[in-house]
Amino acid sequence: FNFRKLWAFTGPGFLMSIAYLDPGNIESDLQSGAVAGFKLLWVLLLATIIGLLLQRLAARLGVVTGLHLAEVCHRQYQKFPRIILWLMVELAIIGSDMQEVIGSAIAINLLSVGKIPLWGGVLITIADTFVFLFLDKYGLRKLEAFFGLLITIMALTFGYEYITVKPNQEKLLQGLFIPYCQDCGTPQLEQAVGIVGAVIMPHNMYLHSALVKSRQVNRADKREVREANKYFFIESCIALFVSFIINIFVVTVFAEAFFNKTNADVHEVCANSSSPHSSLFPNNNQTLEVDIYKGGVVLGCYFGPAALYIWAIGILAAGQSSTMTGTYSGQFVMEGFLNLRWSRFARVLLTRSIAVTPTLFVAIFQDVEHLTGMNDFLNVLMSLQLPFALIPVLTFTSLPSVMHDFANGL
Repeated sequence: FNFRKLWAFTGPGFLMSIAYLDPGNIESDLQSGAVAGFKLLWVLLLATIIGLLLQRLAARLGVVTGLHLAEVCHRQYQKFPRIILWLMVELAIIGSDMQEVIGSAIAINLLSVGKIPLWGGVLITIADTFVFLFLDKYGLRKLEAFFGLLITIMALTFGYEYITVKPNQEKLLQGLFIPYCQDCGTPQLEQAVGIVGAVIMPHNMYLHSALVKSRQVNRADKREVREANKYFFIESCIALFVSFIINIFVVTVFAEAFFNKTNADVHEVCANSSSPHSSLFPNNNQTLEVDIYKGGVVLGCYFGPAALYIWAIGILAAGQSSTMTGTYSGQFVMEGFLNLRWSRFARVLLTRSIAVTPTLFVAIFQDVEHLTGMNDFLNVLMSLQLPFALIPVLTFTSLPSVMHDFANGL
């Protein structure tokens, strides 16, 4: 084992792990904390472990064959299943793009104390994608470093909330390692499904199998291929461990502070702290429902304005970082399945406009609640899209004709 080699292979795993930290994930984290307390942490843990196994298979496919998943699908499948697969992956990418736009727009709205309306936030988010494309010209290594910075911002901001709220460590460990959910009903089950959809992103497998091609590996030399597989796996473990810890921060903050709280409880605290947002919470005994927007407001009421702004900065970092993973995976998927060589600019313009149009309409004609309700729907949509990445990855990595000596064992 050599640290310098690990450093040379470091990058693709962290770019891939950003999909485990997008606004859809943060939304499902805080809701599972508020709805089920610490009881669903084990679902998050298992989903992350399964995600890691699938990312490992996707990375191996890219390293061994020198082709990414979409290119292998193009080579192995006939036209009809190929087009169905492509459409499903595009759906998943557009869904995650919408979540990213929603998250960024809400964060901008919170940071500007409501001065920039949601539709303004959506328009700003369209513009910033092109800033990233500009960054891309400076080489992949620089881009990877920039994403490392965004992940660090998320770790610091959500870590700050964690230290402020001080969750119960005993309950945290019980929730992680005891796979059981006492007194759970439909809302908790819905959250559990949402967690799986938010954590394991279908298009992420296509992305990871393509990102590993950025490192030079001599595929004729089995020892070198084996070594590349090893270092990519170690890097993925580290990257997903970091993303898991950040997700834990968010779940436990909301589990500790807002599990079993009613609207009246929060209304009273917000009114006492003279928050401009206390009207968000009707003065009734219904259980509190939170989302990315209300979550920030509630943190601000309970733990001071700093908590609100630091939360918004974290959400903004999550939204911005996941922009680029969607852009990249969209490009690889289109090139692989359709053999289309579009410029990245044209490709972003197309998927962005498809993703932004419905989001913009909702942002103009509806309020924040409808935007975040859309987020829940999109998380469940991701769960439904999973087989369209899962089956190809498992099939191809098990075929000796594709993987030769590196095919999966039993």
